[in-house]
Amino acid sequence: MFLGSPVPQVINVSELEYKLRQQKDPLQRLISLDKLAGHYTYTNVRRAQELLSELYNILGEYNNLDFKLDYHWYSATIDNQLYNFSAAESHFLKTIEILEERGTIKQQAEAYIDYAGVCMNQEKMDKVTRYLEKAGKLLKSFPDDRLLARITCREGFMNLHYGNYSRAIELLLAADKSITMLGQTLELKDYYFLTLIHSGLGKVYERNDDREKSVRSYLKVVNMCETMGMRTRLSWHYLNVGIGYIALNDQENAEEYFRKAIDITDDISEYARASAYANLGYCYYEKGLYEDALGLFDRAEHLYKHKSEEDYYNFSIIEAWRGRLYEEQGEPERALVHYTQALEYAQLIQDYKQLSGVCKDFAKYYSNLKDYENAYRYQCLHDQYLEKNIEQVDRRKQLELEVKYEAEKKKQETELLRLQATRLQLKALRAQMNPHFMYNALNSIQNYITSNEITSAAKYLAKFAQLMRQSLEYSDMEIISLEKEIEFLEDYLFINEKLRFEDRLKYEIIIDEEIEEDILGVPTMIVQPYVENAIEHGLRTKRDGLIRVLFFLYDEDTILCVVEDNGIGREKARQLRMQDPQYNNHRSRGTNITEKRLEILHNSKDKDTFVHTIDLKDEQTGEAKGTRVEIMIPIMEIQIK
Repeated sequence: MFLGSPVPQVINVSELEYKLRQQKDPLQRLISLDKLAGHYTYTNVRRAQELLSELYNILGEYNNLDFKLDYHWYSATIDNQLYNFSAAESHFLKTIEILEERGTIKQQAEAYIDYAGVCMNQEKMDKVTRYLEKAGKLLKSFPDDRLLARITCREGFMNLHYGNYSRAIELLLAADKSITMLGQTLELKDYYFLTLIHSGLGKVYERNDDREKSVRSYLKVVNMCETMGMRTRLSWHYLNVGIGYIALNDQENAEEYFRKAIDITDDISEYARASAYANLGYCYYEKGLYEDALGLFDRAEHLYKHKSEEDYYNFSIIEAWRGRLYEEQGEPERALVHYTQALEYAQLIQDYKQLSGVCKDFAKYYSNLKDYENAYRYQCLHDQYLEKNIEQVDRRKQLELEVKYEAEKKKQETELLRLQATRLQLKALRAQMNPHFMYNALNSIQNYITSNEITSAAKYLAKFAQLMRQSLEYSDMEIISLEKEIEFLEDYLFINEKLRFEDRLKYEIIIDEEIEEDILGVPTMIVQPYVENAIEHGLRTKRDGLIRVLFFLYDEDTILCVVEDNGIGREKARQLRMQDPQYNNHRSRGTNITEKRLEILHNSKDKDTFVHTIDLKDEQTGEAKGTRVEIMIPIMEIQIK
């Protein structure tokens, strides 16, 4: 059995730690290690790593897939929080592999949502979209408010990434409301997502220049993390609050949170700590504490370089601040050295905003030295770079608008295709069953009645009525389960076998064991036209007809349906149609319309063929042995009630 997804419940940590110390049996230790690791994944990653290391060693002797699943899932979550995104991705892919083999639908959806977060951190936005869509597709069949809220949270961050701030706020607030409404059932992982939501809201408000709201959102994150003991990314959260207070000219609170970001030991992010050192140094510079400020700038630069020797943006900012500091201290020569270095770093990355800022520092520097020629030159450069920065921002906004436009266009195209498919569906259902089939069935039932075979008449009339009722019921539905589609085919073939062909027709319906027909959706009555076509043109003139309908899982989005008969073949059927005007136009209007439906439902723009017809022939004589039709049916989303 599965232990469930690794969302830690409220547990007595001290009691479990004590029990773990007393346990000697490896299998009993596995259980305690798993529970504790699940809790510490969000509260104490170093302890979680220790426990997972022992769990991994025990799994070397006792290979248990349930614990192996949790090991990879917990490890992935921890690596993501520790900014080890490649390692997190590797663990998540192993997690997903296990779950797709033997996990529940909700476990798979949850893993897809979690993995999408790693992909977002790696800026693999196509993957984010793909895995959120996969999760959403599963949850349409098995709704779960908690997981749907997490998808909404991820979608909010996608819109934040693309600069669609109004939509980002809308989605993040909706996710916050959905999770909050879960009430007393909130778990640590729910609080983790709430911290993501309010962190995202803080970033949106910050970029919209609503600093007060931004700080309030970041403070919510901090309070939540401190209360719940989720300290892994607290350094970043403290930093965000500090930067917000600087924007509000609240130096005292800004310094407090920069110090907190520096002092916390749970967050290993050198980048966050470096930024805290740099910003605290700027606060000290503003207060005239120059020596302290320089010391903090040095620490920040050391950490930035330890992380990357090419972080020219932050190097440029620190050098510019040093230049201002030395200029205010009356050391113009040293100031010039740092301004020059700041300009060179900014030029390496062509950051026009930073270049314009440094040139403004140069203009002021030369103006103070009464070197107005150079002051004017740098002021002109400042204006040029500022203009280029505005153009750059405009281009970025234009690109963001194009992304929004394409996304909306795709959404509208999908809706239009759905409407077209619906119209074709109704047209197909009207043309679905050959009137000759209905007349023959009713005539046969009438014969049973006139022959006084009341039991048979009642039996077949009930079957025929059920088939008609299904046909009418499904005409109002776009999608039904594969199970219902197969039931309809069985009733249709049974009536053909018993009433129309009087047992001269046999049939088989075979379903691959990988297919869960009760939860997979397909377009309504998509197979019946091909079955009817096989009967009308391949088997109508045979005395020992056989039709086989087989369903295989082609891939995660497609079912392959094979309709195979032992009939007279297409060529002979064509000759008969030429001789018999009654059947000249029958190739079924249903099959023509169905192929158009399939084209639309597959969302095809390159006109791929989704129906393949193969002539079956005797290998030795070349005589026709029947026809095989292969239909690629898209798997659709159905609402499970």
